[in-house]
Amino acid sequence: MSLMSAPALTHASASTASADSAIEITDDAGNHLRLERPAQRIVSLAPHVTELLFAAGAGAQVVGVVAYSDFPPEATALPQVGGYSKVDLEAVAALRPDLVVAWRSGNRNAHLDRLRALGIPVFLNEPRSLDDVARSLEQFGTLAGTSAPAAAAAARFRARHASLSARYQERAPVSTFYQIWDRPLMTINDEHLIADVIRLCGGRNVFGTLGTLSPTIGVEAVLAANPEAIVASGMGAARPEWLDQWKRWPDLAANAHGNLFFIPPDIVQRHTPRILDGASQLCEQLESVRARRAERSPAAPAPKN
Repeated sequence: MSLMSAPALTHASASTASADSAIEITDDAGNHLRLERPAQRIVSLAPHVTELLFAAGAGAQVVGVVAYSDFPPEATALPQVGGYSKVDLEAVAALRPDLVVAWRSGNRNAHLDRLRALGIPVFLNEPRSLDDVARSLEQFGTLAGTSAPAAAAAARFRARHASLSARYQERAPVSTFYQIWDRPLMTINDEHLIADVIRLCGGRNVFGTLGTLSPTIGVEAVLAANPEAIVASGMGAARPEWLDQWKRWPDLAANAHGNLFFIPPDIVQRHTPRILDGASQLCEQLESVRARRAERSPAAPAPKN
């Protein structure tokens, strides 16, 4: 099947009061986007985008998603258009969307350019901070004509964020290595959303100054940084076996003091309201590091590494 020259952009009118109002908005890449009316047929090109759209009250307008769009459960029943890194452009066009919401650092530019060439509006999303998650909810509400539920979701997120910040942000710092994967050994710098979670909990990302968003590093670099805590994610709900490989180095502070932690990736690596669930876990984990530190030497200052 060949790509159609352009999908028809007709759709049922939106149910909100602003159904006939034109929308003008700038996406996270600085691109200006105009929609003549709120989008009613939306294709999501990233799992976190799918989750954000549902959280913003736009789930009924989502007509297609990519693989691993598994939250909320209703999303699993929607047609899939490939994966975020390998989008099936024909499947997207066949769904006749009036909006595609893409992931700036995850989707391929060539795919997005092809969709634009078909006349399909594309909005790029790229949250880099916890504040950006709330802002994304509001943006999606604007795009879909669901501003009221989106604003309520954003307000709840900001209130919970503020509560966690008030509780943990002034706590003694904990040097932290966040491990995305084992082979290759990958982490995050301070521009990454996960680094904002670490900061929220009073942690200090030992690889924060690296120039790449998700850099590949060596074991030697971790040993030299000697973090007091190591936090791993992996691929699923189970603790990855490779986290225990750090037990091979008895002098590594995180191992020596029993500070090897796991957080399921769905609640810390997705740019969605559930990231505060992951943040709550991380904050509790770093608080346990501080408690162990106090037990070893109540008067000892926090490590300076």
